[in-house]
Amino acid sequence: MNWFVITVLAQIILGTSAVFDKFLLKRKFFDPLVYTFWLGILGIFALLILPFGSIPALNILIIAFVAGAFSVLAMLFLFYALDYSEASTSLPVIGGFSPIFTLIIGYFLLNSFLGLGDLIGFCFLILGGFVLFFIEKKELKFLSFIFILISSLLFGFSNVLSKVVFQAGPFISGFAWIKIGGVIFVLLLLLYKPFSLRIFSSSRQATTRNRFLYFANRIYAGAGSILVYFAISLTHPALVDASQSFKYVVIFLCAWIFLKEGFGRKILAGKIIATSLIILGILWLGLIAYSQTIPVNPNRNIEWNVTFSAKFSRQLGLDWQKNYEAILNELKPKKVRLVIYWDQTEKERGGFDFSETDWLLEKSREYKTSVILTLGMKVPRWPECHTPEWTQNLTPDEKEEALRQYLKTVVSRYKDNLIIEMWQIENEPFLLFGECPGRSKDFFEKEISTVKSIDSKRPVVSTDSGEFGLWYKAAKEGDIFGTTMYRKVYTKLLGPFLGNIEYPIGPEYFRLKEKIVRFLINDYNKRFIVIELQGEPWSPTELQDRTYEDQMELFSFDYFTDTIKYAKETGFDEYYLWGSEWWYWLKEKHNDSRFWDYAKTIFQPI
Repeated sequence: MNWFVITVLAQIILGTSAVFDKFLLKRKFFDPLVYTFWLGILGIFALLILPFGSIPALNILIIAFVAGAFSVLAMLFLFYALDYSEASTSLPVIGGFSPIFTLIIGYFLLNSFLGLGDLIGFCFLILGGFVLFFIEKKELKFLSFIFILISSLLFGFSNVLSKVVFQAGPFISGFAWIKIGGVIFVLLLLLYKPFSLRIFSSSRQATTRNRFLYFANRIYAGAGSILVYFAISLTHPALVDASQSFKYVVIFLCAWIFLKEGFGRKILAGKIIATSLIILGILWLGLIAYSQTIPVNPNRNIEWNVTFSAKFSRQLGLDWQKNYEAILNELKPKKVRLVIYWDQTEKERGGFDFSETDWLLEKSREYKTSVILTLGMKVPRWPECHTPEWTQNLTPDEKEEALRQYLKTVVSRYKDNLIIEMWQIENEPFLLFGECPGRSKDFFEKEISTVKSIDSKRPVVSTDSGEFGLWYKAAKEGDIFGTTMYRKVYTKLLGPFLGNIEYPIGPEYFRLKEKIVRFLINDYNKRFIVIELQGEPWSPTELQDRTYEDQMELFSFDYFTDTIKYAKETGFDEYYLWGSEWWYWLKEKHNDSRFWDYAKTIFQPI
């Protein structure tokens, strides 16, 4: 949270200081060159903190000097842009371009980008800046726009180079040497005689009162500058730079109220829209920053379990009974999520075959392994909805009624089986994914009521997608909520161009989402579990049709171990791994037991 609080405070300081800069420039107390010179010279006070730091390596020292020089040069072009146009016009435009340059340069020099949550907030802030730009563009002079682009580019390089310096050593040392780099740059300006004449001539003409105002404002702005640099040392520089959009909200309000800058209705409406976008972006980033502070107990007791699908095991060409017994005998999970498929269990209407489920439950009992029994129309494994052929001629209402009768039969049969710990009704029922028919509005509530009417003692698990699901409905309806957790997937939209993509989502995303949903449903005691943790490749074609090499490229062993580390950081206490059939298939068909052996260490920690 520190970087966010520090940044917001810094932008309030810099925003009010920038308005006062315009107040001084408007009255021609100093020209932009003189203003920049004394701005850079003030960096000499950084010498006072040098004894508390250290001398970095020569290459880092040079980078610090360049970062400081670029920062002062960027300010020079900013002041020229400010002198050519209104404060509420030129500064917000820089706020649109500078963070983009910082993000692009940071990608190449820092080899880093923003996570999805931060990127969303970043886009809101940038969008707000560009709304201001398009609203004011008719009043923006061409020369001022050129100054803005140059200033933005220089700020981008300065921000990223400063981050490089802060990564290499203590903040105090890095900050001091960056400021000294700025001092060296402005002193070099004196070597050019016309510049030196302007600087000293302007200084002699300024009144004592004006000098005092200038230096007072510089000290005030300097405090904001220190906070900005400190925030850059804590997070991605593009994020800090984008947050300067909040400064333009301050500038807009102050320029409107104190400098009496006038706005037509259209421009005023645009500024209000831009301000709303910027405030939304700031609030969003505050939420993301908060999520990163939600504590996770590294020593908590984590229960690792597994999902098993006999249908998928057969699809891989395995003996599903040997596969399941190997899971129970060798991996030894405490719980297993089993799937009962409607299209297999009731192939003909009213004709039920429970032999497969009976065998799985009996084998689970032998090994004293508790079971979540998943039932419904939409259950794990493609095509997601597993409906018997005889339902194709039924109307939607008739199909729903047939499904509820099926649920009654299944629950009635197994309600006295003590190995079943809970029922999972449907799988991600509110996610539009898979080859599924349309459902009535209240289908899920009716199914839960059907199950509860027969077995009111066992809890019902409701599930939703971890990445795209809203969670609210599912979490509200079930006794226990289960989220899926996938990191590398294939999408129809981007897959043909990019192949499998990795979601740019950090573990804090799940922690924040849980907090928000618990608040919305007003339930802080309900169990939240990870019902499906990715442990196998996501392929656009059947796995058994892909080569071993293809599968390793889609989901390597190193990525599997990293996924376990990622899951631990999300903060849940109970996880059901997805892919046990695939691990067994690799071991039996390709003599690759790495996944299987690693899973043993998860379920049976030393």
